[in-house]
Amino acid sequence: MGGELKTAATTKQLQDSNPVSLIWIALGALSIFLHLGLILYGLVPNLIARPIHMALALPWVLVFASSTGLSRVSGLLICAVGIAACLWVAANQSVLGDQYGFLDNQFQMVIAISLLLVVIETARRAIGWPLPLVAVIALAYGLFGQYIPGEFGHSGTPLYSFLGTLTIAEGGIWGGITGISVGVVAVFVIFGAVLNAGEAGQGFMNVAIATAGRLTGGAAKVSVISSALFGSISGSASANVASTGAMTLPAMVKLGYPKRLAAAVEAVASSGGQIMPPLMGAGAFVMVELTGVPYVQVMSAAFLPAVLFFLVVWVGINAYARHYELSGVDDSAKPAIIDVIVTACFFLLPFALLLWGMFSAGYTPQYAACIAILTGCLLLLIDGKLSFDWHRTVARFKSVCINAGKQIAVIASIILCASIVIGVLSITGLGVKITSLILAGSQGMLWPSLLLTALACLVLGMEVPTTAAYVICVSVAGPALIQLGLDPLQTHLFVFWFALLSTITPPVCGAVYIAAGMVDENWLKVAFTAMALGVGLYLIPLGIIANPMVIALAEEPFWALLTFVKIAIGLSAVSYGLIGYKNWAAKLSCILIGMLITFI
Repeated sequence: MGGELKTAATTKQLQDSNPVSLIWIALGALSIFLHLGLILYGLVPNLIARPIHMALALPWVLVFASSTGLSRVSGLLICAVGIAACLWVAANQSVLGDQYGFLDNQFQMVIAISLLLVVIETARRAIGWPLPLVAVIALAYGLFGQYIPGEFGHSGTPLYSFLGTLTIAEGGIWGGITGISVGVVAVFVIFGAVLNAGEAGQGFMNVAIATAGRLTGGAAKVSVISSALFGSISGSASANVASTGAMTLPAMVKLGYPKRLAAAVEAVASSGGQIMPPLMGAGAFVMVELTGVPYVQVMSAAFLPAVLFFLVVWVGINAYARHYELSGVDDSAKPAIIDVIVTACFFLLPFALLLWGMFSAGYTPQYAACIAILTGCLLLLIDGKLSFDWHRTVARFKSVCINAGKQIAVIASIILCASIVIGVLSITGLGVKITSLILAGSQGMLWPSLLLTALACLVLGMEVPTTAAYVICVSVAGPALIQLGLDPLQTHLFVFWFALLSTITPPVCGAVYIAAGMVDENWLKVAFTAMALGVGLYLIPLGIIANPMVIALAEEPFWALLTFVKIAIGLSAVSYGLIGYKNWAAKLSCILIGMLITFI
């Protein structure tokens, strides 16, 4: 969805030692240094840190990603305006703090309008029109909503106050969600870039092959395990398909797996990366900001549902084995045990230090991530044979700089644009009105409200990235669900899961498109197979509502695990019934029994 910033080949070219590539490497290094510095060297005022975060992101989206001379020139001009406006806000933050979101003069009005236009255009170039269009509609509502009759109009806000709140105060584009992008998401993106530059990816694959390669459907199960491991740091379904799929898809096709099944397995497993802690596509950190729940609690709450998802996919692969000969990985392709152990250390050691820092040492997640990043950087010096090569090491650090810089920029562009929508909802009170509409439309009943919210998440998720869809949906529908008695964290997990549906659900299913293209298969065939294989994506959020104890792993581990087993049995029956049986009586019976076990 939207444009990928650069292909791997282009990125490799830009790592060569020429003046242009050195500029991008230096900019990526500066972005890494400043974002880590915010964690390691103390607090910086929000109206300094957040504008600098945006200023660092603009060149990657507006210039680096430009594919034509015209877009590059226009990108340079827009980038210059945006950086100047950001630096002006940072330089004048102490004065602006005393204005309480009210613009003082025409010059500040120009700054405010410039910032909003630059944010919208940056998001458009990064991910396409849908989210920027939502932001434009939101701004139009804020400016002209007083002319709308009835309850969905608003009383109007003075222009200088409306634009000022969005651009010079700690609301709007400099709000709390942007703060999460600056202070937490960026550091975990850097962590992922460091691991991906070294041997961690091969370590994921070796562990997956050693664990599941010999089993029936082993090649598909390798995809499930490797995608779960890789997705835990990438947080992007598309990136997951492109990386793990490059290895697992050819292996499955070579072993005779139907192309639609191979592509569906990779698309579904890769989508699960966005629900697998710790990163969750930046969703975990946004939940922390919106719910006030500590990160460790969010991570523990999300863990068992994520495991359930991959378990259901695993059962679905076994069910497909009833119809196809799904052989395991060839012995010749299996790594030696010593290689598995050595390469596994390249991701186990940084992960172990990350978890130690959060759970034992009591550090903040971002500080623990800094320790893990430093460890990962040391591991970039050697390969799986424990040998050192200067040129390889330099190339790896160049890769870290470029990939971290552009990935931070894409997430920043999404969150900044979504922050405009959230700011308008807050200023105009539209969120409260939509909450009232949901309550009225469902007649105050929980399950109809859940279904309305799920439908909104699915529709919005087809147009905007998962994190943005989640932020917008939970802002307008979350209060209604909480009023109906749901726990805030339960509500947020429900909305986040349903915002993810569009990765495998037609008509817009990004992970399916990529996987289908990689094996040259009809995407619609892949999508229908993926929906059956990924049935857990549709049912687990409902299971979280019907069985809230499954997200209480930190508070009630025994009951959480017991509930996990109950849901696992029910969803396994649903998955096996849906895929494993061709007889309709057996199919419906198995699905019905599974649904009863899951939801009663």
